Amino acid sequence: MSTPVHRTPTRPSVATLTSVQQRREGSRAGSPSGNSAEHALLRLQSSAGNRAATAAVQRARSATTEQAAGSTGTTTEQTPGGGGAADGARQTKSYRERIQALLDRFKKNLEPADNAVKGGQTPTNAALTHQAGATADGALAHNAASSGTSAAGWNLLTEASGVVVNTMDTYKNVKSAKENETGAKHHTANRKAKVKGTDAGIGAVSSGSYSAAIAKEATKLQGAANAATAAEASGALSAVTGLAKGARAAVRVKGAASKYKELKNLGDAEEVNADLLTRMDREVRLAKFRTDEARAEVYARLDAAEAHPHEGWQTGVDAAFANFEKELRKIRPAEEKYNRAVKETADLHQAQEYAKKKQLYKMGKETMGGVVGEPAKAAAGVLTLVTATGAMASNPAGWILAAIGAGFVLGTTGYKAGRAANKRYKEKRHPDRYTLEGETAEDAAPRTESLSHALKFWKKVSKGKRQAMARRIYGLAAGPDVPGSGSTTPELRQSARDLLIALKAGPTQHNLNLKDWSDTLNDPTKKDGWIAEIAEQLASG
Repeated sequence: MSTPVHRTPTRPSVATLTSVQQRREGSRAGSPSGNSAEHALLRLQSSAGNRAATAAVQRARSATTEQAAGSTGTTTEQTPGGGGAADGARQTKSYRERIQALLDRFKKNLEPADNAVKGGQTPTNAALTHQAGATADGALAHNAASSGTSAAGWNLLTEASGVVVNTMDTYKNVKSAKENETGAKHHTANRKAKVKGTDAGIGAVSSGSYSAAIAKEATKLQGAANAATAAEASGALSAVTGLAKGARAAVRVKGAASKYKELKNLGDAEEVNADLLTRMDREVRLAKFRTDEARAEVYARLDAAEAHPHEGWQTGVDAAFANFEKELRKIRPAEEKYNRAVKETADLHQAQEYAKKKQLYKMGKETMGGVVGEPAKAAAGVLTLVTATGAMASNPAGWILAAIGAGFVLGTTGYKAGRAANKRYKEKRHPDRYTLEGETAEDAAPRTESLSHALKFWKKVSKGKRQAMARRIYGLAAGPDVPGSGSTTPELRQSARDLLIALKAGPTQHNLNLKDWSDTLNDPTKKDGWIAEIAEQLASG
């Protein structure tokens, strides 16, 4: 009588057999009178402007070395034997970048006080000038003109500094665009050159307006006979400046609206890729089903060997178990592929929503600060031009319009400054929030250090949510030769590339055909340029 095949009372599940197989493989291998108070206020505003200017210059001078090193990282190099023309070119570039860094820092130190002057001092001066004219108060009119001269001088200094910085930035980006005739770096530099060039032009017109405002207030101080002419010139230039800034803002709103429409037309990533996820889920379930069938075959052969013992039964069981192992090994790759696709689809959905939100923010900010605010100031300039002969004394509409326009502009500027400070705080205090999978998060800074960093208004956010989102989009759109992107499915990769095209970072903008454009996404050496390009296109302005 043959020896019966011994079996355990309860048959192991697929999970149990998986564990056994893993062990086998292991073994092998984020008063008093009102007028007195008004005069004192005007004198205080004028003197405060002078003190603020001195402080701004001192801060800019003390930070020259730090800014040059931090923003450019360029130093004058020396090569053995002198270097000749090459060393001279590098030294010239270093000097130019240091000068630009100094001017940029100087301008940014001026901006907080400049915004306060535009939003507070200038409308107040206009209101007191109106009151002085209505009450024939010569002293108040003189003090208002003095304060107005100080305010316009501050505005002119800030605007002129911006013109120089933007002109230098335009030159740098034009040169970069010529050096990189195609690709992400070309488009980023070309776009910045156009933006900075326009800013320089608008700034030049605005500087002329402030120069006319100084002349207007100066004629008031001197009691000159040509005060009305100066007022007309100032009003005309103010109107032109306001209309130019309003037109630029309207163009930006139109561009943001176009980009938002393109993003919306992409459809929801989760809906667009629903069929892909369904198919991949079916593959996982099919792999599990086949594994269960193979397991059942193993037990069937064991049952047959027990019921009808015969020679060679072990060979049949071994063959069935080998098939079971083969099917079992297909489950984990299918599950990992499916889970990765689910995560990447969610990431793509999040990126699309973020991009749409940024464009909505841009439309809102440009509408309030530019399309509405600047034309309101222009209307005030037109009214000043029309009533320059003296009617303004009894008509407060001009300074009221100026105050409304300044309020919109100041409110928008304050909102942007507050958001930027919050982002700078978070990038120091909570660096893990914007660290993607596979990246190493920096150590969180103490609260005091984070607050100090948040107040450095001249520094740009370098490791915020927008930069993290740019890295995420690039990871989805990059080709299989880029480390970390090889497992992305072709369908999701194409969806991410459609997102790039909607963001105006497609083949047309890069001066490439579709194939060459796709090749740049499969080149690891172009990764940094692509991430900078995506971050730029995500910006809300």
